[in-house]
Amino acid sequence: MSATPLPHLALAMGDAAGISPELTARVLADPAVLAAARITVFGDARVLRRGAEVAGVTLDIDTVPDGAAAQPAPGRPLLVDLGHCDPDQVPLGEISPAGGGFATENFRRALALAAGGGADAVCFTPFNKAAMRLATPGYEDEIGFTAEAIGFHGTAKEFNVLEGLWNARVTSHVPLKDVAGLLTRQSILDNLRLTDSALRASGVARPRIAVAGLNPHAGDSGNFGREEIDIIQPAVEAGKAEQIGCDGPFPADTVFVRARRGDFDAVLTMYHDQGQIAMKLIGFEAGVTLMGGFPFPICTAAHGTAYDIAGQGIAHPGAMRNAMLLAARMAQREHAPAT
Repeated sequence: MSATPLPHLALAMGDAAGISPELTARVLADPAVLAAARITVFGDARVLRRGAEVAGVTLDIDTVPDGAAAQPAPGRPLLVDLGHCDPDQVPLGEISPAGGGFATENFRRALALAAGGGADAVCFTPFNKAAMRLATPGYEDEIGFTAEAIGFHGTAKEFNVLEGLWNARVTSHVPLKDVAGLLTRQSILDNLRLTDSALRASGVARPRIAVAGLNPHAGDSGNFGREEIDIIQPAVEAGKAEQIGCDGPFPADTVFVRARRGDFDAVLTMYHDQGQIAMKLIGFEAGVTLMGGFPFPICTAAHGTAYDIAGQGIAHPGAMRNAMLLAARMAQREHAPAT
């Protein structure tokens, strides 16, 4: 039986004003990443060249103009040079339409390649949402942009992944004052289903999911709010009825302690920072954001564009490296022959 071919990743260069060019260069020079996947990069050769200079790495890549028919070889990435960003015209370390527009177009092209079957997964180096909105008015987040770009009408969510621990969330980029009103039994159950499915796709055979409460002390039996009694607990019971390995609701200030010691594979939180703070404290320089639910995996580093250190050559590549490896692993499992 022949070996499963290396998965093909489409990598979009992120905001040219931040650390994305440096990180792109670093992962393209990383032997572990090159051994895990074939890589097509969308960006500008001038921006990547400057990123390599900042990172102090030498890249062994092929470069083709936009529209050329070419495939990346194992161990040798392929850059599709869109020629659309002069780095001298992008103010380093600042939010700008130029930086956001560069990232937007690269991401759009990477998504199109994967949606058309030309790549197995998509990765991107960090974006800045404010810059993206300057370039693309109405831009909310990467999930909404992706759904529109590929014509996707299903349910997709962000997951944070760190050292085998996953964080999912029911609500994400919404004002905190709106969170309680957005929680429903169905939305929590839908997220339990998606979390279970994403974990299985990554190789976890029997996922164990902890569900966090919304209120202090998970409501303290109704003393601090009834969302746990009226909404969250019934959703957990519905998940159990579907054979999803879930439990809770647990107080949010202790559930990650249990998860980190190995009691659970994932924590489903009710809002963005409830899980993000915990995950970033555990390992800011290693965490991955996975956009799950789409027809193909989409991964990036869990941190941002780090404008404050752009151009200094000190950006840590660990999170972006982990993002590439997770995307490759998920794509490999998706296309592995059945045994």
